[in-house]
Formats: sequence, structure tokens, C-alpha cells
Amino acid sequence: MTALADVDDPSETDSAHPLFAEAPKTVGFNKLRKRLIRNARQAIETFGMVCPGARWLVALSGGKDSFGLLAVLLDLKWRGLLPVDLLAVNLDQGQPGFPKQVLPDYLSAIDVAHRIDYRDTYSIVTDKLPEGATYCSLCSRLRRGHLYRIAREEGCSALVLGHHREDSLETFFMNLIHGGKLAAMPGKLLNDEGDVEVLRPLIYCAENDLMKFAEAMRFPIIPCNLCGSQDGLERVAMKQMLEDIERRMPGRKDVMIRALGNVRPGHLLDPRLFDFGDLQARPTEGSATNEGKGAGQGA
Repeated sequence: MTALADVDDPSETDSAHPLFAEAPKTVGFNKLRKRLIRNARQAIETFGMVCPGARWLVALSGGKDSFGLLAVLLDLKWRGLLPVDLLAVNLDQGQPGFPKQVLPDYLSAIDVAHRIDYRDTYSIVTDKLPEGATYCSLCSRLRRGHLYRIAREEGCSALVLGHHREDSLETFFMNLIHGGKLAAMPGKLLNDEGDVEVLRPLIYCAENDLMKFAEAMRFPIIPCNLCGSQDGLERVAMKQMLEDIERRMPGRKDVMIRALGNVRPGHLLDPRLFDFGDLQARPTEGSATNEGKGAGQGA
């Protein structure tokens, strides 16, 4: 693994990937762009994501997060900060009304290597789940399996996803409240087969920053509600809870995401992580060691 080199502030140079040709020139946008780049570089370095010469499959759904991911990675690569090849991949899952030409037209216009793969997982999901059910979980599992397949076919060592800070925090609280475990979305993991890394370079980036970035960049957003199954998700409740906490105590989300990287196993209750049985008081010099000696003294 290699650390990313330092370069000038990205807002202080006119050189940029063609994707940024019509980006705003305002101070506010430059600060936003710089913040996203800084957070992504922190994640890439912290989790040892870069292996020079590797090829990354960048999953592009058409939502604000995946567009933001692609833009940040292209920006880093353009500036010599990301020594990997990038392949943008969209999996057309056959949702009714999916605008098939939006992504290939956009990616061709900005000269980004890409692949569009069609797999009708939508019919599989609707066949297996009852009417009115939420499709997201099964849809996501099927999509992930196909993305692993494409990664192998394209010689990609990593599948790169656009999950951000709020995604990790929401997952943590879903696991805490509903799953009875402490687990979140890590910045890096291996698939079950052990042949494809899953990377999340935006894991320290705020969702609100990605939203502002997408609006400023005028990405051709494709909504993720084409199947009409977005209401009533447990994740929505977690998102609302976190937003309420942030309103009451600004800055708490940043504190929470730092907490996920600052774990104290000995202050939890899992003996698999910490040997509590070996945690015993040791007699100090001058302490009572004989049986009965010191009896009657309070602890």
C-alpha cells in the first residue's frame, strides 16, 4: 500500500478533469470540493485502499452519492493522487421507467471508461416478495452479486461504493437497536470469496455535502424510487433520529463517526474481544497477602 502524495489545494489550480469543466468557480464550491477530497483521501489512507496499478470498479447507480464518488475519484486521479485505473459500471436492473441512455450518454460525454450491464433482477425481486414489501434489501444483494461478477470479468480487484458518513451511522444504529450488535459499514472489507475488496472512500463525507455537490455539478440524477418501495424503511427512522440529534447538538455526527474508529474493547461487554477473566487485581507491595490479614477493612 502507498500513501497519497500532497499537492496544491485543488481550488487553487485551473487544471481539472473534463467533468469539472462547467463546475462553479465560487469560493463556497471550492471549499466544498476541497472538503470532499480531503475526507476521501483520509479514508483511502486510513484503510489502506490503494495498491498502485490496480483497477477499480466504480459502481454508478445514477444517484447523488455515486456521482459524487466518481467525481472525487476522477479529481484525485487527474491530480496524480490515485494511481489506479477506474471503470464506471452501471447495472440496469430492469426497473420500470429506468432511463437507459442517461448514464452512457453522460459518461461518454466526459470521456470516462464505462460498462452498462443489463440484468432483470427487478422481476426476480417482485416474484419473490409479496406486494407492498420493501424491495431494497433483496435488490441490493442481487446487485452486489452481479457487480462482483463484473469485477472478475473486468480484472478489477476492488468494487468501490458511494456510501457516506450517514450510511455508516444509520447502519450502526440499525444493528444496535434492531440487531443487538455493534457493527457499521467499514471503509474496507473483503467479499465472502476473498477475491474482491469492497471500498468506501466517501465514508467520512457528509451526505449534505454530497447533496450540495451534486446540485452544484448538475449531475443527471436518476431517482432510486422507480420501484415505489421506499416508504416505511427502518433506515428512514434512523436517519430521522440522527437528524434530530444533529439539530439539538450540532456536530454530533462528526463525533459519532470518529467514535466508530476509537473502540475500547475493555469498556464493552464482549469477552471475545477482551479477556475479562484475565483481568485480576495484582497485590501491591505492603498489601495484605496472608489469609485473614487485614480482615475488617473496607474495599
